Amino acid sequence: MKFSRNRPTPRIAIIGGGFGGIGISVLLKKAGIDSFEVFEKSANIGGVWWDNRYPGAEVDTPSVMYSYSFEPYRWSRTHVRQAELLEYMEFVAEKHDIVRHVHTHTTVVRADWSDKAQQYTVAFGDGSRRAFDIVISAVGLLSDPRYPTWPGLDAFKGEKFHTSRWDQSIDLAGKRVAVVGTGSTAVQIVPNIAPIADKVTLFQREPGWVLPKGAQTFGPAEREALNDPIAQKLVRWGMLVQREKFQFRNAAWRPGTPQNVASEKAARAYIANVFADRPDLAALVTPGYPFGGKRPILTDDFYPSLLRENVELVPHAVDSVTPDGLVDMSGTHHEIDVLVMSTGFKSSFASTFNVTGSNGIDLHSTWAGDDKAFLGIMVPSFPNFFMLYGPNTNGGAIVTHLEEQCRYVVAAIKHQIRHRYSALSVDESISEAYNVILQDRLKGTSFDGANNYYTSPSGRIITQWSDGAIVYGLATRLLRRVAWRGKRVVRSSVRPPVVIPVDLAAAPIPIDNELEDILLANEV
Repeated sequence: MKFSRNRPTPRIAIIGGGFGGIGISVLLKKAGIDSFEVFEKSANIGGVWWDNRYPGAEVDTPSVMYSYSFEPYRWSRTHVRQAELLEYMEFVAEKHDIVRHVHTHTTVVRADWSDKAQQYTVAFGDGSRRAFDIVISAVGLLSDPRYPTWPGLDAFKGEKFHTSRWDQSIDLAGKRVAVVGTGSTAVQIVPNIAPIADKVTLFQREPGWVLPKGAQTFGPAEREALNDPIAQKLVRWGMLVQREKFQFRNAAWRPGTPQNVASEKAARAYIANVFADRPDLAALVTPGYPFGGKRPILTDDFYPSLLRENVELVPHAVDSVTPDGLVDMSGTHHEIDVLVMSTGFKSSFASTFNVTGSNGIDLHSTWAGDDKAFLGIMVPSFPNFFMLYGPNTNGGAIVTHLEEQCRYVVAAIKHQIRHRYSALSVDESISEAYNVILQDRLKGTSFDGANNYYTSPSGRIITQWSDGAIVYGLATRLLRRVAWRGKRVVRSSVRPPVVIPVDLAAAPIPIDNELEDILLANEV
């Protein structure tokens, strides 16, 4: 049901302006909830697709699936590149009147829940604070870059940067460039800078399983066909069903299953084909762990780029940095001019800000490295706090997962308004049972025990979902009301001080509403 726009609704802070932040904003609007603000630390919306503007950046998932189901688009390629994807996100935000709710260059430092006031005080990087009834984290998993701690890194005299902070002012022509890492980002960068740089030295700690992506540009007829939203929805559902068969109970990532065996066989055949005349390179790029132990890499041009005369694959991690180069674990020194760190992201959720819940408990201290949440969305003892792309929601159709999470959050907020709850939490026993079952379903997968970002220091798998997107969607719909616990508390008249920063002064001021005074426009 949709709420009348002239009724007061909760003040909602959305942290992050990427796919999650835009998606939840659109669905809130569709529900008649307009009292939200989006806080984005970067200069524009887009999230990781604004930050990651390195050469060759593009999605691994087909464009039809890497988009909102409610907003089909006339894509130019099977796998959209960064610039076009950013255009799409801007198009969605403009079409649904989201832009006026967004505050860019605005960093959220922390959000502190008050049991007495029944609301969060959100603190910003400029020192200001504001009160909100609900906080939604849409920062995702890949927003906080992990920088290496190599000895001597600060003394390096050349240019250096993380791939998610690509310095476009640096001309790589004629330079000796080191790329450290061989994950999904590095394999897109190397083929695109190799024709420009004098030499590219790629440092590989451990190889990944690689399969060809099959990316191509759509022809006029294919682009015209994409104008039909019904056809595009059918294609999307067909892809989801195929993935469901492939991923149910993580069959694709479970050693010995037909799906896993077929994938590894295809990856080995790809190695044999590209490196038929270079058995030395074939040996270096062949992993020694089961298929899926690390994120599988989809690329059409990475392996061929390793055959170039100006590309060197170093099968060692970096040991240290000198003023003019890198020393690998074998003790060999490599002279370079530019250092590109493709070293991934911190695998802790909501790592860019702090959150405290009931009785002042701290989110990251509560997790202690073993991040977990109910459906990846709600954490016990943290009322009115929701996460998008939270623990154990990674893998498969990410945007489809995000949409289901957004629908769950909107349903929770509407449920809260309907019942006049000042606080909505998730039942701790149900959340714990859910996570026990989830971890049991993840046992025996390639993720378990491998050297990857999927696991916590204790060995618990904290990033991956156990099944496909359809099963996840069903879970978010069937389990939601069973786990919700609402509370009606008359808020204290004493509120935390609210300071409006200069850059937010022109923003629309949300209605100051008390949930206990909300009048329902419709049944939810």
